Amino acid sequence: MSSYHTSALLKECIEFLDVKKGHWYIDATLGGGGHTEGILRKGGNVVGIDTDEDSIRFVEEHFKNYVGEGRLILVNRNFSDIEEIAEEFCPSAPEGVLFDLGVSSHQLDSVFRGFSFDSANRLDMRMDKSLAVTAKDLVNGLSKKELEQLFREYGEEIYAGKIAQSIVNSRKVREISTCKELSRIVSFAKSGRGKVHPATKVFQALRVAVNDELQVLSTALPRAFRVLAPKGRILVISFHSLEDRIVKNFGNKTMGLEVLTKSPIIPSDSELLSNIRIRSAKLRVFEKN
Repeated sequence: MSSYHTSALLKECIEFLDVKKGHWYIDATLGGGGHTEGILRKGGNVVGIDTDEDSIRFVEEHFKNYVGEGRLILVNRNFSDIEEIAEEFCPSAPEGVLFDLGVSSHQLDSVFRGFSFDSANRLDMRMDKSLAVTAKDLVNGLSKKELEQLFREYGEEIYAGKIAQSIVNSRKVREISTCKELSRIVSFAKSGRGKVHPATKVFQALRVAVNDELQVLSTALPRAFRVLAPKGRILVISFHSLEDRIVKNFGNKTMGLEVLTKSPIIPSDSELLSNIRIRSAKLRVFEKN
């Protein structure tokens, strides 16, 4: 939808959801409302969840008619609360729950949110602005050993030790305050290695840590399964191996859940041409027995 965000694997998600007119669905990661719009256009009703107030405001403004008709309910909370949210806002058990775990283009492009490599604004990376700890706090507060562990575990960064040492050396001179400063430090430490931006994995690790993303996902998936209607489906789009591993294990180990995608669905070449940011996207789909 619009300039806020281009939704990943939209066509595939709508097909797998098999939307039934008048039935309810949960979009656990509302973003710019692209997936939600696809469900609504098929006749489904949606409870849209997002921790980002900007997302809620954007969708509320652009989907006024659906909100007014009662077909779209917006909830500004963390999707780990999905059981309570479904009980409070869903008139019936949802036929599908969708998780798109990527950062929206709006968040990446906004210089004020602290996700962008080139942003001269403060290192932030909080999805929920009420969270206490920012990326700046971690970068300037963790020890070399803690930074190295963070980058290695959450970013799978093979140069974690070298980058951690460079950060410690730099902050002895002055506090690291902006995305651009951190990006420059990481790029120098790695000598610009790699096809993607050298700071990608470090920024990923910080974002995961600030928002406690892996724990939140591990908590939310079984809760989504519990609220789902029989024969309802859970769809999860992940963007790095740590998330995908959690999703895959959830699908394989949960009794009463059938794996519908033996291998994950990935974007087509044509979709990548229009949205290169989703090159690492993987969609897995499960159905409740």
